[in-house]
Amino acid sequence: MKVMIVVTHLLGTGHLSRALTLGRGFQAAGDQVQIVSGGFPAPQLKTQGLPVLQLPPLRSDGVNFTQLLTPAGQLADAGYHQTRQTALCAALQQMRPDVLITELYPFGRRALRQEFKALLQAAKSLPNPPKILASIRDILAPPSKPEKATKADAVIDAFYDGVLVHSDPQATRLEVSWPVSQMLAGKLRYTGYVAPPLAGPHPKAEDSDEILVSAGGGNVGDEIYRCALEAANLMPGHRWRLLVGGSDAQTRIAELRQIPSPAVIEAARPDFRQMLSHAAASVSMCGYNTALDLLQANTPAVLVPFDAGREVEQSLRATSLAPLPGFRCLRSADLTPHRLIAALEEVIVAPRRSVSDLKFDGASRTVEIARELAGAQL
Repeated sequence: MKVMIVVTHLLGTGHLSRALTLGRGFQAAGDQVQIVSGGFPAPQLKTQGLPVLQLPPLRSDGVNFTQLLTPAGQLADAGYHQTRQTALCAALQQMRPDVLITELYPFGRRALRQEFKALLQAAKSLPNPPKILASIRDILAPPSKPEKATKADAVIDAFYDGVLVHSDPQATRLEVSWPVSQMLAGKLRYTGYVAPPLAGPHPKAEDSDEILVSAGGGNVGDEIYRCALEAANLMPGHRWRLLVGGSDAQTRIAELRQIPSPAVIEAARPDFRQMLSHAAASVSMCGYNTALDLLQANTPAVLVPFDAGREVEQSLRATSLAPLPGFRCLRSADLTPHRLIAALEEVIVAPRRSVSDLKFDGASRTVEIARELAGAQL
């Protein structure tokens, strides 16, 4: 079976990371996979062995997702968007997949709706049209206006054979963050969480008993890093390590190193999940992939959900995790070195949680659902 997964991450790298995990799941099942990425390259993510077609990349202007910028920092014009659209549709024509998966769209990425609609129309026009699936995380950014949900429903009804919800419905259902119509309910397929296999311990165990501070793969989180640097001065009993992501990571690292602190500061690392396995605690935002990493590693964690620009997705997820042992949530507006230290001291001594009842096999279940819809044999 041939599978194309189309994804554009605009701020962090969680969308691309999840798409890559799905791609590896299809590959493991013997399928031919093509990942088409429209965001900026993310070298900290492992892509070895996966065919990744890079479109002319875009990123958001901070949290303004209606302003899309080129690598030169300029607003993408019609010509730039047309170049992306042409390359995307050409990739579809060349592969002619049995299954086409769009990550987040039409529940988000409305600024890219023209290229997605061109892709969907081209797919429907193929001699043997693929089964078309939307791929979404557990919690979405709720629609700011009712018509956004109505328009998404219209696209789903016209083009899509199913919607893959990468959540365990025992924990979080889509209704928590998105209005689910009768039509949409009939197309939802809960897969469980899309998580890579357990990372296991780090071979060097170099981070044992460290407090790991991270903020995903985007150009965000400096308020967390600055607070952590000050807190490290007040909590000398632990080593601190800050992992800085984003396309401008080296510039930001240089700026952060100007703040006196014993903490180690370095770029985001591909072995982050292994480091979590024996860290004393984690300080992070609460994106989908980070939350799963923390649950799988059973790491004590202080969550500072990303809430700039009226974003609520991470706050909803953090609220759902907060009742579990070893989790503490701090709003960004409440973040101070002393409050961070108090929260860390609380989670470090908390009982270890158990998540054995949650389903983390979302990638393999996605493969099963796609094959069922495409009529392929497992």
